[in-house]
Amino acid sequence: MNVQSMTGFARHEGAVGRYRFAWELRSVNGKGLDVRLRLPPGLEPLENDIRKAISVRLNRGNVQASLSLSVAEARMEAVVNREALDAVLALRTELGDLVDPSPLRLDSLLSIRGLVDIREAEDGPDATEARNLAVMAGLEAALDDLVDMRLGEGAALAAILDQQVRSIESLTQAIEKDPSRTPEEALRRLSAQLAPLLDAGSGLDRDRLYAEAALLATKADLREELDRLKAHVAAADELLAKGGPVGRRLDFLAQEFNRESNTICSKSNSAQVTAAGIELKVVIDQFREQIQNLE
Repeated sequence: MNVQSMTGFARHEGAVGRYRFAWELRSVNGKGLDVRLRLPPGLEPLENDIRKAISVRLNRGNVQASLSLSVAEARMEAVVNREALDAVLALRTELGDLVDPSPLRLDSLLSIRGLVDIREAEDGPDATEARNLAVMAGLEAALDDLVDMRLGEGAALAAILDQQVRSIESLTQAIEKDPSRTPEEALRRLSAQLAPLLDAGSGLDRDRLYAEAALLATKADLREELDRLKAHVAAADELLAKGGPVGRRLDFLAQEFNRESNTICSKSNSAQVTAAGIELKVVIDQFREQIQNLE
């Protein structure tokens, strides 16, 4: 399974019976899955099915789903207001000889406001069901295109993230191999730092002084931080290879990367290690920024 970006766009058009419709889907970064729908009047009953279909295909992202619907062939029908007609006929009977006794003409009836309503004919149950099925099938097609785009973006992001993980791995190895971390260099540096104190005849206990210096050197050792960085690199490689919705886990790893790099910079007693630690922090910041685009 490949990783997905949370950024994508898709449009799908379709037709069924006398209807034409078009889906537009847009997705951007989000902490979770937030779906916002815009549906034409009359299709509100499909909302739950639409949300479910989107949640099955997507795990994260702010998604805007818009459906437009138009009628290619309008069918009109005349609807008689029976109550109004009965009232008119009752009034004619009541007035009797006071009005023209000839039969009422159609044009006379049509001229009475509210008696006849010309409106678009409603579809029957079968036509409505066919329309709804076509609309949902169109949504699935649009989701296919959206997922394809998000996968393409995800593949590009995965390549960038892999390069950044390789940089983190390389900088970790450079810090580990830095000459300042060899026992010989540590001893030389400690001896140089202690020599002025011992030569000054301050009466300090030589063995105690070296013991304290050794303790400080132990506290400044970077072995644990380097081991954890290596473990985090392996975990990042595993997540990128596994794919799927791994953005949150990678974001957690980025925080751990950052914690170790901060500790290395604070413990460092070498200009080269400090420089590598700062570069490590820069790469980790870039890594975390790219992860925000992943599902």
